[in-house]
Amino acid sequence: MNWEQIQGKWQEYRGQLEQRWGKLTDDDLTTIQGKRDALAGKLLTAYGKTKEQTEKEIAAFEASCRSCGTAKPLGEEAESTDAV
Repeated sequence: MNWEQIQGKWQEYRGQLEQRWGKLTDDDLTTIQGKRDALAGKLLTAYGKTKEQTEKEIAAFEASCRSCGTAKPLGEEAESTDAV
């Protein structure tokens, strides 16, 4: 999964972002709206890490989304295939 895909499903990934970076507020995540550079800026401010550390963390998050394959993001319920 590339960042454009994460940005396109931003609302679906918000829960994972909140779990990973608990200092980010709902307002922060709304402001970021899936923009990678905006996320980096908010993380730099919230956690006080270096730009390099922040970029590594974002890349790790992106890789974790990629490793999920077809797994649905947290909060997205699986559709029932049972016929009524």
